[in-house]
Amino acid sequence: MHHASIRTANIHRAIAFYEQLGFTVAERFTTGYTLACWMEGLNGRIELIQIPEPKPAADAFADEHYVGYYHLSFDLTTIVTDLHIWLSDLQERISLISELQPLTVLLEPTQQQIGDRILEVTFIADSDGLPLEFIRFLGN
Repeated sequence: MHHASIRTANIHRAIAFYEQLGFTVAERFTTGYTLACWMEGLNGRIELIQIPEPKPAADAFADEHYVGYYHLSFDLTTIVTDLHIWLSDLQERISLISELQPLTVLLEPTQQQIGDRILEVTFIADSDGLPLEFIRFLGN
């Protein structure tokens, strides 16, 4: 996959949020009518596009009848050793940035089994309330 594109109500707030996750702005540009940028980090690339006159996003995480893209998922296995500590550190970093709301945790770190693999999984909401998943594979 080349990138995932995220529409945002406020590109500057979204950039500040994704920078706390480890992304950096690779390029800023316009899409003809609005601000946009590429951000790279966590072994991936996202595109942020500021939307004029935004409407609230659907609650993909809580609405069990929602149909559509559900979330982005980032594998932190080689980056962090414990999702609880990582999440706590992220909450602290975000609390220090005046333009950001406190971090919304949608699912506290928990273990999940998929096939014969055990994962540690957590979900948070980004600066526009969109769900993001962070996983860490435990063992082999």
